[in-house]
Amino acid sequence: MIHLITGGSGSGKSEYAENMLCHYQKEEGEQLIYIATMFPCGEETKRKIRRHQRMRRGKGFETIERYTNLAGIVDVLKNYESVSVLIECISNLTANELYMEEGAKESTAEEILTGIEAVCRIARNVVIVTNEVSSEGFFCSPEMIRYKQVMGEINCCLAKRADRVTEVVYGIAVEVKKDR
Repeated sequence: MIHLITGGSGSGKSEYAENMLCHYQKEEGEQLIYIATMFPCGEETKRKIRRHQRMRRGKGFETIERYTNLAGIVDVLKNYESVSVLIECISNLTANELYMEEGAKESTAEEILTGIEAVCRIARNVVIVTNEVSSEGFFCSPEMIRYKQVMGEINCCLAKRADRVTEVVYGIAVEVKKDR
């Protein structure tokens, strides 16, 4: 099962994603893996990371930090008998791949999609959190325009590949696609 969850900043999509993966895990007895992609580069991001850590405390997640090269996590996932994975989140992973020194740069979309396919081959359930970044109507720098283009490409591919797509709007989950 691949479940893509999208929404705006602060919409409640992260909590919804954690709860969905916990629900899948209860049904199937999987080890829960949380792939954290936010690089702690300043005080604001460190606060967000701490908030997310508090949100998932006690839910049974093992956290693995992965800022680039998502496919490289497969060797770690192979050590488990059975896993369900939460990837949090594609927007951070995209920025990391585009702008970090070790990132994929122009091959970002391909790198991320290849990494997700590798995770999907190992994990029974994969819940992927992404952001709706193209609805803002303000002026953007060339870097932000490129970022939004890559995010759009990745999100469209993920939505096609996913069994379920949910948009979280103001804390309300709206089912966009449900194949199962």
